[in-house]
Amino acid sequence: MSTAVVSDTRTGTVLADLLPASSAARARVRDVALVLGGAALTGLAAQLSVPVPGSPVPVTGQTFAALLVGTALGARRGFAALALYAVAGVAGMPWFAEGSSGSAMPSFGYILGMLLASAAVGALARRGADRTVLRTAGAMVLGSVIIYAVGVPYLALAAHLSFGKAVSLGLTPYLLGDALKAALAMGVLPAAWQLVGRRG
Repeated sequence: MSTAVVSDTRTGTVLADLLPASSAARARVRDVALVLGGAALTGLAAQLSVPVPGSPVPVTGQTFAALLVGTALGARRGFAALALYAVAGVAGMPWFAEGSSGSAMPSFGYILGMLLASAAVGALARRGADRTVLRTAGAMVLGSVIIYAVGVPYLALAAHLSFGKAVSLGLTPYLLGDALKAALAMGVLPAAWQLVGRRG
């Protein structure tokens, strides 16, 4: 393994930083493309949606995408990608869950939580939290906690529910799915770093 790759894979680097950019201008173009791609990936993943009986919050792929985008892109670009996703959706782009848009739905708090979670997991990834299975698991759990910490109280307020009812409708039914998403991330992210190391 070359010295450059050893440095890249040990300190201060996220996966997106490994994409080549030979000048500052090209780095800016790369970053814009990554932000656009991260927003689009989240919008596409949101369409993988399964309604939950009795709950206004469907099971979707967007939480997994948001955490993956934040981890792979880093805090700044990840937050920008999720901010673009949120702003475009509020403005009318039909890429929230089930092809919806706007900010009136009770589940909008989860999207706000994804903004914060993407930045948090991105900051952790820059410290190596996506390099091993256990560290990745910790980052995904923290990101999910942040999403629920914003989404569940927002759901309670928007839908005029007690906090306990909001937990039963907006958190409990999704724990198994979140565990499966975390397991997927635990396989994908460390494997990507191992691949980078072998290529070095």
